[in-house]
Amino acid sequence: MARTPARKTSKAKATAQRGRATPATKAGAKRYTATPSGTSDRIHLIGLIQNTTGCSAQRARETLNSLLGTIGASLKKNQKVQLTGFGSFLVRKRRARKGRNPGTGEAIRVKASKSVRFRPGQTLKRSL
Repeated sequence: MARTPARKTSKAKATAQRGRATPATKAGAKRYTATPSGTSDRIHLIGLIQNTTGCSAQRARETLNSLLGTIGASLKKNQKVQLTGFGSFLVRKRRARKGRNPGTGEAIRVKASKSVRFRPGQTLKRSL
């Protein structure tokens, strides 16, 4: 005899329609923690790498430094660094322009420069 599937309650239907996970699917989901106030983000990230991978603190520090060094080296070469789901780092060039000294009102020339921009990915935007 075939068994009919249980019907979803209206609350479960509403959560499924909004794309939110039901309590049954949340059990396997990873939980991420924000950096506690009063602590360095770098130290927090090293601790997360160490706990997640089971490596030593020295290895976790080397991994983070290597990642940040690679991102920095790519940006120095004006290359875009894209981390799928998180976002992209890119170099923007600013032209030379005329400016004004706010204290004296005197016209000044601002030199051309480069700056790093971050564009969040869709996954990060949706999570906020």
